[in-house]
Amino acid sequence: MSIPDRQRAQVMTGPGAAVQTVERSVDQPGAGQLLVKVTASSLNFHDNINLMGLLPGPWPRVPMSDGAGEVVTVGPGVDGLQVGQRVMGAFHPGWLDGPPTPEAKRELPGDSCDGWLQQYRVADVTGLVRTPDHLSDVEAATIPCAGVTAWSALVEADIGEGDVVVAQGTGGVSLFTVQLARALGAIVILTSSSDDKLEVGSDLGATHLINYRTTPEWETEVKRLTAGRGADLVVDLGGPKTLAHSLHATRMGGTVAVIGVLSGFDMVPIAVAEVMLNNLRVIGITVGSVRAHCELCDLISKTAIKPHISHVFDWENLAAAVQVMRTGEHIGKIALTIP
Repeated sequence: MSIPDRQRAQVMTGPGAAVQTVERSVDQPGAGQLLVKVTASSLNFHDNINLMGLLPGPWPRVPMSDGAGEVVTVGPGVDGLQVGQRVMGAFHPGWLDGPPTPEAKRELPGDSCDGWLQQYRVADVTGLVRTPDHLSDVEAATIPCAGVTAWSALVEADIGEGDVVVAQGTGGVSLFTVQLARALGAIVILTSSSDDKLEVGSDLGATHLINYRTTPEWETEVKRLTAGRGADLVVDLGGPKTLAHSLHATRMGGTVAVIGVLSGFDMVPIAVAEVMLNNLRVIGITVGSVRAHCELCDLISKTAIKPHISHVFDWENLAAAVQVMRTGEHIGKIALTIP
């Protein structure tokens, strides 16, 4: 592949400023680095907040935490990957393994440094993961944030055969949770405000469906479906408006994985006595390590899971993609193609 000297990139020039297409040089990889021809990205809630100018970082910068493409140049001292292989970037490239630390989570493409909304990107080999052969680059680009987040929640709760998992809504993380939990042999209860979206979740493997508009106290239905026991894991995306419901829906000794704040950033009281008396485990999840990403891809390869993508936009139609996310039109993931 002939590599040009110049490339196009989408750039955020400052807080609240519209993203602009600019021309810039193509960087060359240094020791332990690769140059990736980027062909796809995907939109996460995190990216939406970033594009609103609400996250700190250097200006100007290229947005988007997720990206996938093909290795086109290999720097000195690189092992494990070579030219022509397809890869995706890790959400936290410096968090290689083990528990999170501030140092491990410091690098975040699109925030602390240029992200993936550019035609070529240099990345450390340790922060790249091989794309499963059965996935397209567009499909692979949906995995780094949403897929790894769902996987980390399931691993933290040690989910296996016969366990009960509750997933909230039908966004990317929730539908990955449905697919991955089913692959592990779990029973999945899915909540949403839309019966049509619930049917998509059913097709992907959800066993029980709850419309939380018609059943606002959905935790009572979870208890009924589990003969009063409750779920082994509730993956909580809502935050302030859903956390109390999630705690009520969880079995004694179970886990609530807090992975989102879709209902806002307000401080809310929680039933501390309930957490104590039921030995509940409440854990925050911010995606996961590179090792977790690799383990997820191993499972995806073995089970031939494909992410559910409802919208695919050309990267220059980023504003339209963001509008779909903000109005909640999507089911699963929103992807972007990069020429």
